[in-house]
Amino acid sequence: MYSISDLKIGTAIRLEGETYIITSSQHSKQARGGGVMKTTMKNLVTGSTVQKTFQGNDKIEPADVAFSRAQFLYSDGSDFHFMDSESYEQFSLPADNIGDLKDFMVDGQNVDIQNINGSPINVKIPPKVALKVTQTDPGVKGDTASGGSKPATLETGYVVQVPLFVNEGDKIRVNTESGEYVERV
Repeated sequence: MYSISDLKIGTAIRLEGETYIITSSQHSKQARGGGVMKTTMKNLVTGSTVQKTFQGNDKIEPADVAFSRAQFLYSDGSDFHFMDSESYEQFSLPADNIGDLKDFMVDGQNVDIQNINGSPINVKIPPKVALKVTQTDPGVKGDTASGGSKPATLETGYVVQVPLFVNEGDKIRVNTESGEYVERV
């Protein structure tokens, strides 16, 4: 059984006989009250979206999920296309299933695919990925006393705040859960 702290984006759960995938989650806690997790979930059968708030002592049933390895091939805007690493069969997932993870996926990247009853439903990527900086302003020498930062556009189009010493062409590691800069590679 899952507790509310396990309800992260991409987690598959069973609720009232239906299988859902968490598309957003926000934890909050009041002063003396217990923590709550506000979630938005997508029904994997009907495609409908439901919002539900779980209390701190709720036990949530995990869905029967298997993982397989695949390679991300490309995105055509509405779908993301993959190739299974064992059978070499190609398949696609709708952009809605990928969500914000699209900001951290590059062509040729190996990913884990979440399968329910043998059908691919979602993608899982590592917690940190290395991406190339395609555009950023040059840092001004001597302007580091305050430990400043500047925006940088990555090869996926995602914009992240980076330290002043990061330049165009550098590879940086980004946390895929928070979307923040971690280190220069």
